[in-house]
Amino acid sequence: MKKIFANIFLGCVALGCVAMASAATDAEKAAYKEAKDSATATYKTARAQCDAMKDNQKDVCVAEAKAAEKRSKAEAEAKYKNTPKARMDARIAGFDADYAVAKEKCSAHSGNAKDVCVKEAKAVHTKAVADVKASKEISDVKSDTKAEKSEADYKVAIEKCDAMSGPAKEACVASAHSKYGK
Repeated sequence: MKKIFANIFLGCVALGCVAMASAATDAEKAAYKEAKDSATATYKTARAQCDAMKDNQKDVCVAEAKAAEKRSKAEAEAKYKNTPKARMDARIAGFDADYAVAKEKCSAHSGNAKDVCVKEAKAVHTKAVADVKASKEISDVKSDTKAEKSEADYKVAIEKCDAMSGPAKEACVASAHSKYGK
């Protein structure tokens, strides 16, 4: 009888946990949608202010409004997905947006000055993206080397346990398993 009540209780707890996880996911989706909608609304407001401007000044204003929207949406997506790749993609999206604005600003120049301006903007963009990708690769390498070091330490600990016997060996192996997550 006690087992039945215990199983019913555990089943209810499990269902409650599933419902809470679902609610959290729904809240996260709602926050994500809200952030995207807010970015779009902010873009429309900023874009409307650009209509009073003329020529390159207007083009730069529109590019800045688009850049802000793109950056906000990318940050919202990174927060929603909450993965290293999503965060890296958001940073790159920000650099892409900055590059688009810089190119538009270069349109105010002509001839060689414009070419130099565009090349400088491209160089800044390329360096920024390369730095983000390099930091991701460094992080991945650090993670890999940490795992390799842990594996080597685990093998040493297990080898030390081989010299023991009986309960002492079992305790040593259990300690190695818990210490190195095996």
